[in-house]
Amino acid sequence: MKPEPELYPLLSVEAALEKVLAMFHPLEAERVPVLETLGRVLAEDVIATGDIPPHANTAMDGYAVQSADLAGAGPESPKRLRVIENLAAGYVATRRVTPGTAIRIMTGAPLPEGADAVIPFEETHQDGEFVDCFAEMRVGANVRLAGEDVRAGERTLARGTHIRPQEIGMLAALGYGEVAVIRRPRVAILATGDELVDIDMPLLPGKIRNANSYSNAAQVLQCGGLPLMLGIARDTVDDLTAKIHAGLAQGADLLLTSGGVSVGDFDVVKKVLAAEGEISFWRVRMKPGKPLAFGYITAEVNGVPHTVPLLGMPGNPVSAMVSFELFARPAILTMLGVTDLRRPTLEAILDQAIPHKDDRRHYVRVRLERRPDGAEADPRFHAVLTGEQGSGILNSMVQSNGLAIIPEEWDHAPAGARVQVLPFETGLF
Repeated sequence: MKPEPELYPLLSVEAALEKVLAMFHPLEAERVPVLETLGRVLAEDVIATGDIPPHANTAMDGYAVQSADLAGAGPESPKRLRVIENLAAGYVATRRVTPGTAIRIMTGAPLPEGADAVIPFEETHQDGEFVDCFAEMRVGANVRLAGEDVRAGERTLARGTHIRPQEIGMLAALGYGEVAVIRRPRVAILATGDELVDIDMPLLPGKIRNANSYSNAAQVLQCGGLPLMLGIARDTVDDLTAKIHAGLAQGADLLLTSGGVSVGDFDVVKKVLAAEGEISFWRVRMKPGKPLAFGYITAEVNGVPHTVPLLGMPGNPVSAMVSFELFARPAILTMLGVTDLRRPTLEAILDQAIPHKDDRRHYVRVRLERRPDGAEADPRFHAVLTGEQGSGILNSMVQSNGLAIIPEEWDHAPAGARVQVLPFETGLF
């Protein structure tokens, strides 16, 4: 028995997202090797175990000197010093720099005792055991001091930091072989429908391949989750219920289904939600993706009650991917401990008109292109529609690199209109 529409009003995207995110919180921590932390969130403060650099060292290849020896040095009046040692990086000088002497030194080598500056090779000329210096050097010139980068005992990375390659470099520099991060959420993915076959099965009459599970699993991976592939559920309450319980048994933190959420006779996701848990909403004022069910399933796993959110996305491939982007992605990021869930948008000029539009917010597949414009006030991006915009046209996603957002209050979008575009990969722009 399908829910009555008046019990589940048509929600705005923002209201629906608020209801979704209210069900999620950061997961517990786990300790992992440092290279497995990329893209994840620190679950502990990282304290420096020592100074970086651990000792004063040279920032240049040159000669370690006493700066007072170079007073008055210039191109026409070089100061001559005696070279008493050659020092490579990774080694410590065996002799002390005294007035009138220098040590030839390579970048990164510890500053020898007695030296207070380094003169670069470019300002010198070595003549046997002597070096002529053609420039003055102030105290500390070309020297990196101990603790210049990081001081021992200070908080170098704060809990909640999103880890990038540079944070991994810092962890390595501090000697952290592993660190505590928020664990990756397990996301169970299930496609529904008697018409579906898996990708390695023959395509018989009336059947289509299960693309949604794979595109949604890739989206889960892209935002840092671990997909649990549950396969295909047939259009029966019993089969769908069994598959969902299989996902719960695998420790799913979120259940994602595609198909079975509209008003058809065989749309069973809402029935299972109502029987096994609770429906929060099932319609959103957006296109594609209006029939979107959200709620939770409650069941016992190994004798322990578990409540797991379920997002029931439409079965059309574009609808499923757009619904994931707007609702599942922020939920997964929340579980990962990420606090800034927004993708930045770009302003672009819409190249083609959208002549007719209902009162939903439309997410139109576009290809963002940079073009020079005559007026400085014009944005540098143009949004080109990627062909037919039907929710079953997966190629409209393949050809796109973003979603142009057409507001609810517009009844059409003229060519030349300025629109906000949600890029799929912001690094490309």
